[in-house]
Amino acid sequence: MTANRFPPSLLWLTLGAFAIGMTEFVIMGLLPNVAHDLHVTIPQAGQLITSYALGVAIGAPVLTVLTHKVPQKKLLCLLMTIFILGNLFSVVAPNYELLIAARMATALSHGTFLGAGSLIAARLVRPDKRAGAISMVLTGLTVANIIGVPFGTFIGQQLGWRASFGAIVVIGLISLFGIIRYIPVIQQDKPSSLKQEVRSLFHPKVLLMLLTGAVGCGSLFSVFTYITPLLTDISGFAEHSITWILVLFGLGVTIGNIVGGKLADWKLLPSLIANYAVLAIILAILTFTLHSKVLAVITVFIWGIAAFGIMPGIQVRIMNLAYEAPLLSSTSSHSALNLGNAGGAFIGGVVINQMGLAAIPWVASLITVGGLFLMLVSYMMDRKTALAEAAVETQS
Repeated sequence: MTANRFPPSLLWLTLGAFAIGMTEFVIMGLLPNVAHDLHVTIPQAGQLITSYALGVAIGAPVLTVLTHKVPQKKLLCLLMTIFILGNLFSVVAPNYELLIAARMATALSHGTFLGAGSLIAARLVRPDKRAGAISMVLTGLTVANIIGVPFGTFIGQQLGWRASFGAIVVIGLISLFGIIRYIPVIQQDKPSSLKQEVRSLFHPKVLLMLLTGAVGCGSLFSVFTYITPLLTDISGFAEHSITWILVLFGLGVTIGNIVGGKLADWKLLPSLIANYAVLAIILAILTFTLHSKVLAVITVFIWGIAAFGIMPGIQVRIMNLAYEAPLLSSTSSHSALNLGNAGGAFIGGVVINQMGLAAIPWVASLITVGGLFLMLVSYMMDRKTALAEAAVETQS
């Protein structure tokens, strides 16, 4: 099924992504509440974030392997049901250990839902609108940071942290209803075999793009994880001002996601190469602008645009490369991105201990240069393949 414009049915996938983004990040604003209620330390409560990331990294490929023959609409419904039940379990979890288990169970659906949702979104529009459709779905994640997380944090602080997960359950139920009612059943060819899916995942070009995406997220989270101390200790902002700066960053992220999708539909690899180059420059500039409040805010906003401009293009590139059996590769990209998130946070911590807080942005810039190098390698591999095919055609 194709359409000249984005069909309204995409909004239900976006809402599902919004709920997923909200459940992943809302816990950050509620750690003291959770720690106090469950009688654990703040670092122990922080493991609720780590356990979710681990669940995403493991769950995406495993759940995809187990469900690869399930029709995609049924798969989306199954995944959203798992997501709803996981959050419902979080609402009633009586102790810390069971809340960890609930978080990991919820995370199992994260990557596979976004991967399958991206595939359906791409099939609902014309081929030249695929990246834009995917960026529309992923916008749910970015808007969750602007609206969902502050809203969920407010509810949790007023009514208790369990109420935040209750609100996510309600949003998940609305998304599930919309998917059942409005997402069409797309006629598919014979489902790809597990062997085809694994072969597509381990294609050298696919692995290279997974690594490139992980490096991009590594550069993002090496800074984002420590954005509060960067802005308070170096820029001199009061702690209560950070929320509004993060909202501005979230607006930049949303703009970058949309613009990145349009650029990827226009020129996929050239736009990704340019985006990595711009991102490296912005992070290097941030090293200096952090010392000025006004310039720091402006740079953080632009950084948000550049950081998330790469996401739709990475997803489309992986889907294009694994076109014969794209589901496992598409969902595994979210595992790779979450591993990049964890790796970036770890690298940022090492940088702080070894070189100091102020060194983080330029180290992140160097990480991004690594991503740029990988993008150039990918581009050269494509050029080499195209030249080889042209030579064969000339000979024949």
